Amino acid sequence: MVRKPPLLLVFAGLPGVGKSTLAREVARVLGAVWLRVDTIEASLLKAGLARSFETGLAAYVVARDVAEDRLRLGGDVLIDAVNGVEPARAMWRELAEECHADRRIVELVCPDSVEHRRRVEARPSATPPLPTPTWDEVRTREYVPWNEPVLRVDGTEPLPENLSRVLGYCAPTRPS
Repeated sequence: MVRKPPLLLVFAGLPGVGKSTLAREVARVLGAVWLRVDTIEASLLKAGLARSFETGLAAYVVARDVAEDRLRLGGDVLIDAVNGVEPARAMWRELAEECHADRRIVELVCPDSVEHRRRVEARPSATPPLPTPTWDEVRTREYVPWNEPVLRVDGTEPLPENLSRVLGYCAPTRPS
């Protein structure tokens, strides 16, 4: 029996572009473990830790370590996080190499700044006690361009279309 390499699917993009909405559906269809860094950070806050740079970093580290366990078992993992800077991106690249996983990157964007702002300002808090970012926090957040190939997805396009695009992008890793 030939086993396929596990898939490490990394979602990236600023808050409010539609990452979690699409990630939830992709994970459901693929049967992948969905690791949402905001959910992990909110859990740390619920445990009584004060919000800080360290709780944000710890959320990424927890996601990485849980993803490693799953990938080593041969299961697929979808990471849902901003992933706006190289250290976060390098962590996923290294993890994929260590676990012999097929790594794919999906970057969600919202090219219409008016729509993006509307989404950010209308969002209910999805992960209390983690506060929902303000529009000023989103637009000034550090987010550097990717220096490797990614599937760029417009979060304003219909969910079924975006789901189909991402599944097609992952298709080479799926068994026939």
